[in-house]
This record gives sequence, C-alpha cells and structure tokens, in this order.
Amino acid sequence: MTDGPPELTSLERTALYKSLGNPLRRRILEFLGEHGEANSTVLARGLGESSGTTSYHLRKLAEQRLIEEIPEKSGGRERWWRTLPFRHTTPDPATMTAEEYAAAEHLALLKIDVDTELFRRAHQEYRGPEGWAQVQRHGGWMTQDELHAFLRDYNALLESYSHAREDAPEGARPVSLRFYAVPDGVGEWNGEPTGP
Repeated sequence: MTDGPPELTSLERTALYKSLGNPLRRRILEFLGEHGEANSTVLARGLGESSGTTSYHLRKLAEQRLIEEIPEKSGGRERWWRTLPFRHTTPDPATMTAEEYAAAEHLALLKIDVDTELFRRAHQEYRGPEGWAQVQRHGGWMTQDELHAFLRDYNALLESYSHAREDAPEGARPVSLRFYAVPDGVGEWNGEPTGP
C-alpha cells in the first residue's frame, strides 16, 4: 500500500480492510477500474449478482470514499459510479487493535494470492526488454533512511509516468506494478551484525 490519509482511525482502517477483503467488493472495484463506470444493473449483469446486492455494496464502498457517484449520469433511482483515487499505508502492526490486525492480515493474504498470479503472468508474458511484461530483481546495501528516500523517489517516478484513465494517451494500458523491499535476515558480515 502507498502513502495515504493519516487521519483514518483504527475503526475506519478496520472497516476499510474488511471492505477490501470482501470478495464481491473487490470484484466491483476491479470492474469499475476496468470499465471506468457502472450502475448496479450493469454490475449485476457483469458479476452474476442481483442488482439489489450490487447496489448495497456500492453504497458501502461510497461510504468509505473508494467510489463516488457520477452526478451528470445519475438520475432518479439510477445511480452511476466510478472509482476514486486511493492511497493508503498500513500502520505498524504493533499499533493495531486485534480486530484491525486480523482484518489487515486477511487482506494481506488475499493480496499475496493476487500478487503471486501477477508474478506468474509477468514471467509467462515476458517477450523481451521491449515488451509490456517486465520482470526486474535488484539488491544492494542501504541504510533505513536511504531505503525510505528510495521509496519516496520511486513513488514520485510512478506519479510522473502514470495517468488517470480519462487523461491517458492513446495506446496506454492499465499496468500493475508491485514494490517490495525486505532486508536480509540477521547474520554477520565481517564480524558485524546485519539485518533489522
């Protein structure tokens, strides 16, 4: 997860993690991300659910500011929705309540499954350094401050090359990127301790 609103309380974060961990809500967000907009009827057809069910989950996602109504397309009982930009950093697990941690852990496990599938696809779809699918692995020695500075620069670089769906140039495609940084385990190097 990336930088996000620090004003979220533990209860709000718990609700957020539960929402993002709900399979149907995740499918709704994925559908809106892929198609740009939809109403409950379109979603019901696309996801094989009832419009009453999709309508309920749309309202819940809107309460958490993950989606918003499109006023110019909505009228009467027909409401159209689109995703909102979203960024969030999960706090230190040591500061979480038990319920928040359980919800965050459940969501993390779901994400591992999604990320593992993306990793497989990146390897399967790799067509050389000029193709769409890319796989990179790097390592090096950094201080913790340098790692945090690298992450800030990485996020700035992503923002400089990314576009909102409505502003994307011709030929642009949605691209999934993941970033992980993990220090090697505690050991010794030249008699000095390494790792966290």
